[in-house]
Amino acid sequence: MTLGLRADGVSHRYGAVTALEGVSLDIPAGETTVIVGPSGCGKSTLLGILGGLLRPSAGEVTVEGSAPEACLNRLTYVFQDFALLPWRTVAGNVALVLEPHGLSRAAREARIAEVLAMTGLSEFADAWPRQLSGGMRQRVGIARALAVRPAVLLMDEPLSALDAQTRELLLDEVWATVVWVTHNLAEAVRLGERIVVMSRRPGRIRAVLRRGEAAASEAGLWAMIRDEAADAARELAHG
Repeated sequence: MTLGLRADGVSHRYGAVTALEGVSLDIPAGETTVIVGPSGCGKSTLLGILGGLLRPSAGEVTVEGSAPEACLNRLTYVFQDFALLPWRTVAGNVALVLEPHGLSRAAREARIAEVLAMTGLSEFADAWPRQLSGGMRQRVGIARALAVRPAVLLMDEPLSALDAQTRELLLDEVWATVVWVTHNLAEAVRLGERIVVMSRRPGRIRAVLRRGEAAASEAGLWAMIRDEAADAARELAHG
């Protein structure tokens, strides 16, 4: 058993700016849901609200189901900025999230070995962050998130520095409900079981597509957001 999320009538404002308006969305347990849309449409804001980092101006988010017994943190984020501690090794950075949970040394070491193997970092357990490439440092951040065996994994474009094969292998290995924000439509089509398409700000849900639907293709998604993406780009260019 794992967790699902439900947003009911969620809206959010930053001062006079309405970022989201009337968003209602079900995130099924155990599936990978990808959120796409034009720049500035509120994708990251919605992710923050789903994970409890932001309180919506209106509406609510509910968590449904129960977390697996081995889960140490129900909702876990992976950000673009993976924020590794330079004075800790790869294994030490992963261990950081396990230390508050009272696990035995053997249990901690087993979890660290497991996630380093999942992310292809077993041979780099004793390396320092400065010795790693950007993609490898990103994998350390993902390994650290996976070490707590989250029930829901919330990902804000964290895979940009990884090659395509590594991205697919990682998501194949993840046992959690995954909510993933991305600008990459090809990845959204390839890896998302459901694709949520958002409108230009204020962000609303334009469509929720299942894998295999005719519109759930790179060309189909681009056709849905192309005009609004161009408008958003012009708006950003002119401040």
